[in-house]
Amino acid sequence: MNRTVDRGTLTIAYVVLGLGALVALLPLALMLVSALKTSAEIVANPLALPQIPQWQNFLRAWKDAELGTSLLNSVKVTGLTVVLICVTGSMAAHALTRQRARGSRWISVYFLATTTLPIQLYLFPLYFGFAKLNLVDSVVATSLIYTAIYSPFSIFLLRTYFLAIPVEVEEAALMDGAKPWQVFSFITLPLVSPGVLTVAVIAGLNTWNEFLISTTFLQARTAQTAVVRFYMLGGQYSSDWGEIMAAALIIVAPMVVFFLLMQRRFIEGMASGSVKG
Repeated sequence: MNRTVDRGTLTIAYVVLGLGALVALLPLALMLVSALKTSAEIVANPLALPQIPQWQNFLRAWKDAELGTSLLNSVKVTGLTVVLICVTGSMAAHALTRQRARGSRWISVYFLATTTLPIQLYLFPLYFGFAKLNLVDSVVATSLIYTAIYSPFSIFLLRTYFLAIPVEVEEAALMDGAKPWQVFSFITLPLVSPGVLTVAVIAGLNTWNEFLISTTFLQARTAQTAVVRFYMLGGQYSSDWGEIMAAALIIVAPMVVFFLLMQRRFIEGMASGSVKG
């Protein structure tokens, strides 16, 4: 009886997961099919297979959107943002967890409140300030904006991992003669590495796909990210949808591959943080 129930439950679980996978992969499949078709074929029947695969769509998309340069810019912005968030977020989360200074509770409340503020609220004042300091079109300056936006969530997520580590572990290391920065760098931080990786994946995906900040603070053609260059492919009166879909596939592919490589650690990190917190 138990075996029958277990098999039935397992079957239902696989069916639900299969449907979820189908829903998630269907847009990518349609994107791939459309990237190999002409605009006329896409308009006539978006779900039909291409009569003759239009591989030149990828070449034209690479040239017209200047994806070589824009993808490199996306890598720079995303990589620097991830590094800054992981470094500063881990330090801030550790301080909020271990340091019981006066007013630390209000600092946590402040970080939590900032997650509810839309970026549009301070976009224009921030832009005028950056323009005054000649920081527009700067990858480093734009990465600082992303770091400020995604840090509150990252800090609260990492805080759950630090809370799961017994204080006695750090106290024992201090009694053995280790300095506070050594305890944090060589003992505490490796223990929360699944959380750091989870934060890196989430922040990296959000930064790679972000459009509003990129198009506002990276205006020069040589500084624009891939997402901004993708937007430029659309015409005012007509668009080559085959080329657009090919560009979208090229832009999405690096993040899909990255997530597939890191999915096991990402899922383990999310599950570990939810249980331990």
